[in-house]
Amino acid sequence: MDPANPASFNHRTELLSTGHRYHFVDQLPANYDPATTKTLVCIHGFPDFWYGWRYQIKPWVDLGYRVVVPDKLGYGGTDKPEDASEYSAKKIANDIAALMDLLQLPKAVIIGHDWGCFMASRFALWHPDRLLSLVLMSVPFVPPAKAYTPLEKIVDRVPNWGYHLFFADKASSGVIEKNLAKFNKLIWRDRRNSDVRLSNWTLTGGLPKLLNDDQFDLAGTGLLNQQEFDYYVSQFDSSMHGPLNYYRTTLHRFNEEQDPAILQAPRPDLPVLLIIGKDDPTSNQGALDVTRKMIPHVQIELIDGVGHWLMVESKDHINEAIPRFIRSVSAGEVQTKL
Repeated sequence: MDPANPASFNHRTELLSTGHRYHFVDQLPANYDPATTKTLVCIHGFPDFWYGWRYQIKPWVDLGYRVVVPDKLGYGGTDKPEDASEYSAKKIANDIAALMDLLQLPKAVIIGHDWGCFMASRFALWHPDRLLSLVLMSVPFVPPAKAYTPLEKIVDRVPNWGYHLFFADKASSGVIEKNLAKFNKLIWRDRRNSDVRLSNWTLTGGLPKLLNDDQFDLAGTGLLNQQEFDYYVSQFDSSMHGPLNYYRTTLHRFNEEQDPAILQAPRPDLPVLLIIGKDDPTSNQGALDVTRKMIPHVQIELIDGVGHWLMVESKDHINEAIPRFIRSVSAGEVQTKL
């Protein structure tokens, strides 16, 4: 399990009962016992894939956990349906449940980052009895909406989400694929980069303008070393449509969440940890207040000097903080077959 060698991890590809074929990494600890070993299921965000957890897998396996890390639908070696409706939160939650069924895991610790964080939180609403605990990273909890708000109006309220409108447009797939290296440099850039052209890239029109600007490029590979950067680019070559489809599900997600069967918040006895980088612009105080209101028992950890990419920027802290949380909430539980 060498982060510098993706092939050193245990890769599997299996057909799930939902009809989707998933690629995932499945690492067992040395003394694996299905009756007592806890499993951590790690869900990545955008634009990422299983490799986003490369620095966490071995440390957590060495602590005695089984670690399962899928490529979400549309990514890597997992199926890539064309229709955006296949990427709704309920369907992804059902895929996660089906993956757990395949692995004979009645329950697991569910950990999500970015879009994976949203999907992990929705898994807790659609399949509440399948979680031992829930860890949310970089994205505060948002409850199901009571009324539909078009993406355009959301962006009017939150201008920094203007790039969502670009991603929601199917034309964005081709634009990004033509400028994949530049796009990844922008996503993984050091947030301290002072280039003034980066000040409004998130606003409506800002990102496509930068990508189509032949005079614009960023030096270096940001938070990634050259080998990691090249691997990321290779994994997304000509395959951005699936990842971007998640941004095209606003109405699909609203419609499915009108189902009275969905919970409005994680169940009250479910241990929940939210980890946020203080320098992450996607997490403001208002969003944290909503999380505290909807999940009163949530533990919130804010990390100084860290932005959005927690698993890379603060890998040592994450490697220690999440197992510490799991141990703390498990201290008094009676060991039963998991």
